[in-house]
Amino acid sequence: MDPLPLLQDLICCPSVTPAEGGALRVLEAVLTPLGFTCTRLRFGPKEGEEGEAVENLFARRGTGAPHLCFAGHTDVVPPGDPALWTADPFGAELRGGLVMGRGATDMKGGIAAWIAAIASLPRDLPGSLSLLITGDEEGPATYGTVKVLEWMAAHGHTPDMCLVGEPTSRAVLGDTIKIGRRGSMNAAITVQGVQGHSAYPQRADNPVHRLVRVLHRLTARPLDEGSAWFEPSTLQVTSVDVGNPATNVIPGTAQARLNIRFNDHHSSASLTALLHAALRAEEARYRLEVSCSGESFLTKPGPFVAALAAAVRREAGVEPKLDTGGGTSDARFVAHYCPVAELGAVGTTMHKADESTPVEELRRLSRLYAAVIRAQLGLEPAA
Repeated sequence: MDPLPLLQDLICCPSVTPAEGGALRVLEAVLTPLGFTCTRLRFGPKEGEEGEAVENLFARRGTGAPHLCFAGHTDVVPPGDPALWTADPFGAELRGGLVMGRGATDMKGGIAAWIAAIASLPRDLPGSLSLLITGDEEGPATYGTVKVLEWMAAHGHTPDMCLVGEPTSRAVLGDTIKIGRRGSMNAAITVQGVQGHSAYPQRADNPVHRLVRVLHRLTARPLDEGSAWFEPSTLQVTSVDVGNPATNVIPGTAQARLNIRFNDHHSSASLTALLHAALRAEEARYRLEVSCSGESFLTKPGPFVAALAAAVRREAGVEPKLDTGGGTSDARFVAHYCPVAELGAVGTTMHKADESTPVEELRRLSRLYAAVIRAQLGLEPAA
């Protein structure tokens, strides 16, 4: 099966997150003849809660072990300013050996390549294969992968291992396998003071000065020097705001926002404690709000990762780097259930105008995925 027509059909679905756009119908139409049982899963907010409902798809063929799951998303980011595009973002135009369109790389191309890989293999494979496809990866990720995984666990579908098809390759196909990601958390700090005239500071309590000292405590030295598999954690001040239009008024409050990307030396709980300690050290009266979109995770090199790397060496002819860099992905949710890694296309055009993927690279990715499936189901040695 050639992955190109399937990718073109998917690109033509305007599935800007969280819209389904017809993409899941396209997948159901191709997976059902391949022997998969498809289950559409719709999750959304309860009555009175904010948010939009999301359509997701779970498809499985076979019931035995090992159970290999492929996780991906059909939702895409908005195309942005149409003047920046030279092709229709949802037209799937072929141009100079490229297929153009939103999602060509991130990550409808990966989904098309995986399904084409399955179609190229015998039906009587050992074990079982499944796909977890969400429409909520580019959005809040509230009603997508995390909810489908809960449903899978409740219905006896927890996989033994999972590959996420994000575009991880940097320069050439297969050069990077992501085996973990740093955690990410945001913090909003409000320091309370006493408003007053700037000519009479003794009658006020300037919260800006106190906030500046707190931020200095937090940024004066690195959080850590990195770990065996992770680069150093980072704490970035992303906003400092007083909202004071007057030049002669000491404000009553001062706010700051932080984003922290953290490795396995930390957790969101330990970092929250660190923030509290810095604020208390400056005797601040404050309010601290934190939100964590994902803890750090690591799939330590073992049989699963070894089989992935062996497949890359055989099919792509490169030695893959095992990496934990970049932002977050839905792999952070999968890590709670089974070993997970990420392997996909070269991601140089993802989220850009004129997003595209080379047709030949798409076909090579499909062959690589076929080698991955054979390796993970024990049909080839991990060497």
